[in-house]
Amino acid sequence: MNRQQLLILLSFFSIYFIWGSTYLLNKIAVAELPPLFLASIRFGVAGILILIIAKLLKKSLKVTKKQLLNLTIAGFLFLVYGNGVFVWALKYVDSGFAALLASTQPLFVLFLLRLIDGKRMQQKSIIGVCLGILGMYLLVSQKTIATSEGMILGIFMILSCVLSWSYGSVFVSKANLPKNFFVSTGYQMTIGSVLLFFWSQVFGEDITSIYSISNKVQWSIVMLIVFGSIIAFTSFNYLLKVVSPEKVSTSAYVNPVIALLLGWYFLGEKLTNQSIIASCVLLTGVYFITSRKRITKQKVRPSQKT
Repeated sequence: MNRQQLLILLSFFSIYFIWGSTYLLNKIAVAELPPLFLASIRFGVAGILILIIAKLLKKSLKVTKKQLLNLTIAGFLFLVYGNGVFVWALKYVDSGFAALLASTQPLFVLFLLRLIDGKRMQQKSIIGVCLGILGMYLLVSQKTIATSEGMILGIFMILSCVLSWSYGSVFVSKANLPKNFFVSTGYQMTIGSVLLFFWSQVFGEDITSIYSISNKVQWSIVMLIVFGSIIAFTSFNYLLKVVSPEKVSTSAYVNPVIALLLGWYFLGEKLTNQSIIASCVLLTGVYFITSRKRITKQKVRPSQKT
């Protein structure tokens, strides 16, 4: 196994298993901290640390105006809307259920590639889309959801976050960004943190709550910064440049399973039989979409390697 293959393998492990645990960590933290402020702290600290690491590795931190614009767009799509609003929605939706909703990402990526690149849908893709729509209907049509305060709003916002994240995946795979993935990730997080803090103040979030958080929340934030942000998000940016966006989106297979198990074990979250059936239908649809593609690695110029 050469160096690039090992990096790809470790990167997929990060976005599969580490990101699966961030649903639980965010759910714990958002119970005591405002969501946008929480995300701002997480990405601000992680972004600065990543840029310091890049500097110690003697990587150039210079970016062009075009790259700075693209970094800002990516930071907004991924971190401000895709993550910040998602964390806010966790106030109304269980972490395991939110992970199931997030597993629709391959559906969104497929539609976006069809719209942007004109990629034609094959028979398996059509079957997958139909199963995905059916799975979503089964999830959101339950009586327990319809009668839960804020649940419908939370579901709608999560789906809009998935759309933002999916478009960001397609955008980053094509955009002119810094060639080093530490530099690219560090700037995205730092810019995203500033934007998140701005919107946190616009919506009047109480940032003084940071002084009274429990040890459990403190550890959740540390783990979100180190593992969820520095390691997993850097891996995600790396993968978007060396494999196709569709393949990267297959993290939707594993994330819900990890999130469901952790939510059940640590938070006592429960899933109805209809939710279990819906998740099976939904993930089967995702499988049909991604399995029909023969995904090959893009050739990477030496200058693109970390």
